[in-house]
Amino acid sequence: MSSHKIIIAIDGYSSCGKSTLAKELGKKLGYNYIDSGAMYRAITLYFLRNHIDYTNPVAVLDAIANINLGFVFNEQLERSDIELNGEDVEPYIRDMIVSEKVSEVAAIREVRAFAVAQQKRMGRKKGIVMDGRDIGTTVFPDAELKIFMTADPDVRVMRRFQEMYATNPQITIDEVRHNLELRDYIDSTREESPLHRADDAILLDNSNLTKEEQLEIVLEWVKDRATNPRVTQ
Repeated sequence: MSSHKIIIAIDGYSSCGKSTLAKELGKKLGYNYIDSGAMYRAITLYFLRNHIDYTNPVAVLDAIANINLGFVFNEQLERSDIELNGEDVEPYIRDMIVSEKVSEVAAIREVRAFAVAQQKRMGRKKGIVMDGRDIGTTVFPDAELKIFMTADPDVRVMRRFQEMYATNPQITIDEVRHNLELRDYIDSTREESPLHRADDAILLDNSNLTKEEQLEIVLEWVKDRATNPRVTQ
């Protein structure tokens, strides 16, 4: 593969496996993986912990001024964990209480401006994989490779249920389904950078694909864009 490094932007609905794919791409390519969703979850966690009234723009701006986000490599688990003001909060940001609020928090103009500015800085040197809701449309509209991921709703619900059941055996499939439907609605209808497929994004429906199969497909797309960066889909 050419040494030409590119930006890979992966967008799509919740529980489509965006982060899983992005992490594997990062490992295979030697690219930095940035989990933008973890950034919004960490901000949400801060708001919840500190009882921030996120309907109040002044309170939001004051809170953001006290938030420091970063990523640290977890050698034991071989992954990059999100840090909130120096604390590894990866174990806490996947809780249902955060999941129930993250789409609302991420829809706030001031929150998005704060996160997007950091994400753009991270991409200056290229050679990154970033996943989220607006990476190919707002954060990196000029990314060489944009992917929009989707999957059958029932498949997504089951994936999310299995993920959450491991740490919360009391969770029900109905709760998970309601949470995903609500997040889809908020993400797709919010005023600030709503979730939608960029015109030049390649659609990846992984309802019936294994992780290995989808990785193989996307690596071919990366190879094409890395050697022909001006090619558009």
